Amino acid sequence: MGHNVSRLRKSFGFAFKGIRVVFATQQNFRIHVVAGCIVGVCGIFAKLTSAEWSIITISVFLVLSMEVMNSAIEKMVDFVSPGFHEQAGLIKDISAGAVLLSAMAAAIAGLIIFLPRIL
Repeated sequence: MGHNVSRLRKSFGFAFKGIRVVFATQQNFRIHVVAGCIVGVCGIFAKLTSAEWSIITISVFLVLSMEVMNSAIEKMVDFVSPGFHEQAGLIKDISAGAVLLSAMAAAIAGLIIFLPRIL
């Protein structure tokens, strides 16, 4: 049992290391973290319901997760194809498109939740 806890602790350590690397190296990730914090503060002032908080939380972490995956895909593409290659560029573009789609979904969810409170 102690061995499993140690392995689990190491796994979490690797995951947090990955998040720290993305935070330190990826400007878009930091922008999304700041945006998520701003949305969180707005949610406190707007007194969101539990359901609204759930949607906001899932939306923010979906975008952050997509940024992490995009960064991992970009690193892997750069590793296997260090020089310019059209296919490598397309892979990166597609991965970035996934981030954009998740950010659009989060923005729509935010508008649905916050806009009625503003208007």
